[in-house]
Amino acid sequence: MAGRFITIEGGEGAGKSTAQLRLRATLESRGISVVCTREPGGTPLAESIRQTLLDVEGEAPVEMAELLLIFASRAQHLAKVIEPALAAGKWVICDRFTDATFAYQGAARGLSNELISTLERLVQEGRQPDAVILMDLQPHIGMERAKSRGALDRFEQEQHHFYERVRSGYLARVHENPARYTVIDAEQELQSVYNELDKLADRWISEHDR
Repeated sequence: MAGRFITIEGGEGAGKSTAQLRLRATLESRGISVVCTREPGGTPLAESIRQTLLDVEGEAPVEMAELLLIFASRAQHLAKVIEPALAAGKWVICDRFTDATFAYQGAARGLSNELISTLERLVQEGRQPDAVILMDLQPHIGMERAKSRGALDRFEQEQHHFYERVRSGYLARVHENPARYTVIDAEQELQSVYNELDKLADRWISEHDR
């Protein structure tokens, strides 16, 4: 049986990594083999691209270069990690995927959705997440959390209006296709987030077994 592809989206400090670890633990406790990964990244080459994108010291890529680097990383990631894992019947939980590209490079950077959609078709060849979780919170709260973790990367050093556009971009995606997304209030207590994630995992397992 083919695996299931789940992505977790959200702005800075939204708790995506925490949600990913919880989902993994819940699914594995129910006997499901899980691969956790992230974007940009997931393979040695893709991780080197990630470093280039996040580096605050090196030359910052222009908007188009940034977009192309992200899709180059995604192509490698899909071929080397995501598709093989799904074909082997594993569940893949990815910290960010193409929804992030529409939010960051589209809504926040100002590149057209048409351009991003064209690259999406070329690189992904129809591959889309089976489920998307949006960890939603107000940007100023997310940035307070991000700052508490230590040094900020290039994306974390943007101005407040950038993060507002990112959040608006994500919420616009949800509005366009609400059935595709589960929005979780990332400002609530952690145990409440865990409870929502556990219910989601149980529902997915039930659907997958039908």
